[in-house]
Amino acid sequence: MFAAFSALSVRGRGAVRIAASALVSGLVAASVVAGAGTAAADARAQSQGGATATIGGLKTYGAAVVHADSGDQEISAGLFEMSVDGGGILQTYCVDIHTPTQRDAKYHETPWSGTSLGTNKNAGKIRWILQNSYPQVNDLAALAAEAGVKGGLSEQDAAAGTQVAIWRYSDGVKVDALDPQAEQLADHLEKKARDTGEPRASLTLDPPAVSGHPGERLGPVTVHTDADSVTVTPPADAATSGVRIVDKDGKTVTSAADGSQVYFEVPEKAAAGQAELTVQASTTVPVGRAFAAESRSQTQILAGSSESTVSATASATWARTGAIPALSAAENCAENGVDITAANEGDEPFTFELLGAEYTIGAGESRTVTVPLQEDQAYDFTIQGPGGFEKRFTGVLDCKTQVTEADEAGAVTHTLSEPTPATVGSASDDTNLAATGGSTMTPLIAGIAIGLVLLGGAFLVVVRKREASARD
Repeated sequence: MFAAFSALSVRGRGAVRIAASALVSGLVAASVVAGAGTAAADARAQSQGGATATIGGLKTYGAAVVHADSGDQEISAGLFEMSVDGGGILQTYCVDIHTPTQRDAKYHETPWSGTSLGTNKNAGKIRWILQNSYPQVNDLAALAAEAGVKGGLSEQDAAAGTQVAIWRYSDGVKVDALDPQAEQLADHLEKKARDTGEPRASLTLDPPAVSGHPGERLGPVTVHTDADSVTVTPPADAATSGVRIVDKDGKTVTSAADGSQVYFEVPEKAAAGQAELTVQASTTVPVGRAFAAESRSQTQILAGSSESTVSATASATWARTGAIPALSAAENCAENGVDITAANEGDEPFTFELLGAEYTIGAGESRTVTVPLQEDQAYDFTIQGPGGFEKRFTGVLDCKTQVTEADEAGAVTHTLSEPTPATVGSASDDTNLAATGGSTMTPLIAGIAIGLVLLGGAFLVVVRKREASARD
């Protein structure tokens, strides 16, 4: 069951109380489940920078068969295509076979630590497969010769074989390609795969949040990127607030490169406030970068990228006295939760409460707090502080993918639906997007069903209480 979190009250300077909201009725539960994707899209989604894209569907694919105790299931296997915000096209494979792909889901470039890859000892082998197969290797004759495929490989065979090899490492499932040539490629890639490291992000800012006093340069914020240069955009209200983005010498910065350090220069007479800078570039996203969805939609891993728009943001908070918080968050699959990092450059402590536990960040200190969540749980954190400070973090924790024996026996499942049979070569968008599971209606139907069950249970409780009162 999903839980939502929000700021309930502010106690004293810099204090915030955060608590899990109670389940009011089955109808409320249904709206949370069915609307989790919408809520995440409405708020500013968690992203540590890089490419943001919308998934389109399977573009080059063949067929595969998943073998389970309950029987065999035929599904589509191959390359997805994503459209990048601001321009660009990404090609991806799935690393989350038992989760359906939601139509037009929004995805963000994500560190492995924020996905199932972060706890998967074979994640490096998946990246090796990506680097040594289609589409990175687009000479299909050479790829077929390397894999010993005598009949040659079509694009569909190459995509299906590559996806099947990836699934064997990403999901731990028994899966075979339907086409013999694709199956031979899958076996070759699985056997040859070697451990490789996680690729660096296309663009990030570190740290993503800073704080300090008016009259100071707040930072530094360091640019990390594979692009030759990035464009630096100052805060939207820079003309009126007087906040500038500068280098260590106080010179205005409009562009930067990998390793550059920038600062927020805040006027000495500025009132307490916040500002945000944006950096943007055009580059190819490194193969092997993970892409996680804002809603519950299967995690993807990058196989190829055109020249694409990437961006990142960093925020600054300032005040003359009191607590001056700087907050950022990142999903942490190793700890099954969300890490909230709080820094305080003020002269008073910053105190907040998470799930009944109170945390205090002393003046000049920084601390990371892990908020534990259940798998597939939607979260919505709003943290408030002095001087109108407010920070919101939203998303869905999606850390698990590998199937356990209990899953196969039907006792436990982490999916919204079972894999759906796919007809190879079908032009149906629904077939493409539902390559490994249900359609966009699945969460809505599930949410309504859960809501009705819980609502019925609540009704019975009320009736029994009234009957007990009548007897008394």
